Amino acid sequence: MSEPDTQPRIPKGSNVSLPELEQAGAASDTDEEAQRSATDLEAVFDVPVHVSAVLGKTHMDVSQLLKLGRGAVVELDRKVGEAIDIYVNNRLVARGEVVLVDDRLGVTMTEIIKGNQA
Repeated sequence: MSEPDTQPRIPKGSNVSLPELEQAGAASDTDEEAQRSATDLEAVFDVPVHVSAVLGKTHMDVSQLLKLGRGAVVELDRKVGEAIDIYVNNRLVARGEVVLVDDRLGVTMTEIIKGNQA
């Protein structure tokens, strides 16, 4: 005798879809893993990092640089309203928009960059 199919049979042309069901212990396993990860990270919570927000970049010759003076405008590679890059320890981690916080500049993060996207 053959083993029963693990997937139910659905007649061809049917619009029935079956959502994947989580295993009974899967949710609690995920919660436990998240708790363990948070506990493991506690050791680095107080490590200082350098955060910088880059409005844009440009290249120029030293001769051009030496000609710059008070009131000179340096044109950057970004357009007004375009997202700026946010670096942590010189590594691109996010993009965002410049905002005003009281009398200081701030950055609202609009996109988090995954490690392989940077």
